[in-house]
Amino acid sequence: MSIVKRNNLFFPSLMNDFISPDWFGGTDKWTNTSMPAVNIKENTEGFELELAVPGMKKDDFTVEIDNDVLTISSEVNTENEEKEDNYTRKEFSFTSFKRAFTLPETVDGSKIDAKYEDGILKLTLPKKQEALPKPKRMIEIG
Repeated sequence: MSIVKRNNLFFPSLMNDFISPDWFGGTDKWTNTSMPAVNIKENTEGFELELAVPGMKKDDFTVEIDNDVLTISSEVNTENEEKEDNYTRKEFSFTSFKRAFTLPETVDGSKIDAKYEDGILKLTLPKKQEALPKPKRMIEIG
């Protein structure tokens, strides 16, 4: 898996993607491509994106950042040919998807981390230091 930074692309914002009909996975009616389900969680340190993409390898994914747009994509081709006696059976499949998210200004794009384990691609998007909550401060009364 590689994280690449590119320039000059336009995609919907994180919130627009959150309310789109394909948010929970399923098939895009226009392209007939399968979209993985995505969970987005925010915590005090940042955001976590989890994509349900079972049966793949970490090298099957490309993660790119371009102008504060995070794009996650995959394209896998498989082919199997079996020859026995008087017949030949050849099977093949093609699977691809592409998801894009506009990063909030609070995310530090240079520190994004990605891991693939047990069919879940998990990205950690830490917040910039200035966006982290400030600790409570006791003021002494004089």
